[in-house]
Amino acid sequence: MSTIGTRSGRYGIAAGVMLLALVAGACGSSKGSISSPTTAAATPTTAAATPTTASSATVPAKYASGLTVAVDASYPPDEFMQNGKIVGFDADLAQALSKAMGVPWKLENATFDTIIPGLLDGKFDLGNSSFTDNKTREQQVDFVDYFSAGEGFYEKASSTKTFNGLTALCGHSVAVESGTVEQSDALAQSKKCKVNVLQYSDQNQANLAVSDGRADVGFADSQVAAYIVHLSNGEFKLTGTPFSTAPYGFAVPKNSGLAQPLLAAVKAIMANGQYMQILTKWGVQQGAISSPTINGATS
Repeated sequence: MSTIGTRSGRYGIAAGVMLLALVAGACGSSKGSISSPTTAAATPTTAAATPTTASSATVPAKYASGLTVAVDASYPPDEFMQNGKIVGFDADLAQALSKAMGVPWKLENATFDTIIPGLLDGKFDLGNSSFTDNKTREQQVDFVDYFSAGEGFYEKASSTKTFNGLTALCGHSVAVESGTVEQSDALAQSKKCKVNVLQYSDQNQANLAVSDGRADVGFADSQVAAYIVHLSNGEFKLTGTPFSTAPYGFAVPKNSGLAQPLLAAVKAIMANGQYMQILTKWGVQQGAISSPTINGATS
């Protein structure tokens, strides 16, 4: 499984680059025009908590007044700032899960590498920030897995080429953002066969390289690639299937009593259709899972 340094274990957009600056190039523009959302600290957001689904596990009484939920809101489409508010598919899932559990979720913007330490010292009750569930992290906290993320390809909608896995890059040009796992993987593949790796300082430039034909394919985190396609107004399409995948999980302190009621809530919003509605809204339904688990990492 590929790992990334720049996102402290999340898959690979380079630190500080905001995806919403990306696609305005759809339909032929040579320069992006969608402005980047600010990354300034958000006013804490509290999700509504009117219960909508009976839970098969009870939330411990100490959390009855609500959960303090840490989010690093700098990773669209998962979680990011827009007009001073934390938005994204993780934020929407928080709203739905808050109602399913019957307790409010207070979202607080935090630096990614402070979230697990904050769970350990009691500053936060839950981490909702695109955590890749792995065996090392499971030694510190428990995860309720809810999504599958990896690496994926996108191309112009008119393309007849198919890209599936790294070997498909042989003989082609690929656009990547510098500092990502996709850059590293594409460069590694170029040592095995002829691959023209076009490297750009931000995702917008990589997208434009695909749009104007300099690159045959774009390469990004699977849900980021899906979001690029979602925002492109038909300019791009996904190609192939995600690979190097791993589960994303909500992180909770061990022995907190939160893992089971949170798992029950995830199952509830899957059963009533909210889960898929939210992922589809953000164009990331390709990462949906059908069987959420606790601590489902395999490596």
